[in-house]
Amino acid sequence: MAIQPFKTIIVCGAGTMGSGIAQVAATAGFQVIQFDLNQAMLEKSAQNIALSLQKFLDKGKITASEYQQTIQNIQYTSSIADCKGQLVIEAIIEKPSAKIDLFNQLLLINGSDLVLATNTSSISIDAIATSLVAPAQLVGLHFFNPAPLMKLVEIIKGQFTLPAIVDQMVALTKQLQKTPVICKDSPGFIVNRVARPYYLEAMHMVQHGLATMEQVDAVLEATGFKMGPFKLMDLIGLDINYSVSTIVWEDLGKPDRLKPADIQKEKVNEGSLGVKTKKGFYQYQ
Repeated sequence: MAIQPFKTIIVCGAGTMGSGIAQVAATAGFQVIQFDLNQAMLEKSAQNIALSLQKFLDKGKITASEYQQTIQNIQYTSSIADCKGQLVIEAIIEKPSAKIDLFNQLLLINGSDLVLATNTSSISIDAIATSLVAPAQLVGLHFFNPAPLMKLVEIIKGQFTLPAIVDQMVALTKQLQKTPVICKDSPGFIVNRVARPYYLEAMHMVQHGLATMEQVDAVLEATGFKMGPFKLMDLIGLDINYSVSTIVWEDLGKPDRLKPADIQKEKVNEGSLGVKTKKGFYQYQ
């Protein structure tokens, strides 16, 4: 099966991550189609991308012409029939069934040569691939938030993934001015597997009254971390972070050391999800 060069990249999902990926791809010169069923989300995404690019312009990191060209490179649509390209990067809800349904619809529209990349932070690549009509076309392409600033991208190879697609993802990641790291399909991949204690131990300390979240954040930031665990969880979204912790914990056999924290579960249940809801571990304007 021939691997087609990428000209148009379809980005599915208009949330924070989808918007960031769309911006990164458009800045690199690709034609981008951003798809979301929610028109209001698409409009918000367009506004957020423009604001983000304006910050880069104000800091002298891009020129006015680069700003305009990036804006022009993105098409927004709520119709899946418009989603025609060579690569799709999915950044929708963290539910395997939703991702599988989306990918199979896009394969019908584009044909089996379409490269399928999922931005999932913890769902098994193989678990998704087994229900696809073209499992060998699926690869993990995990960006980190905020995508326009964070350099690392995990490239996750499943047991079905064509080696040529992995090579193509490495080349693409470099085109996007990112740093690729290839890893095997395993719970949490690399970063989210290693990062669990960073979040969980911090929450357990607060939960047991050993320190306040402000103290934990302050100490870790003072030792070199750009953000303390509580600020970082608020930025990522407590629902997303809790979901990742739950998946890693369950997939590794529910070890006590990785059990999700009760204080985070309570925040999720009450809808306090962090920056996006103006309230999480901290309050936001």
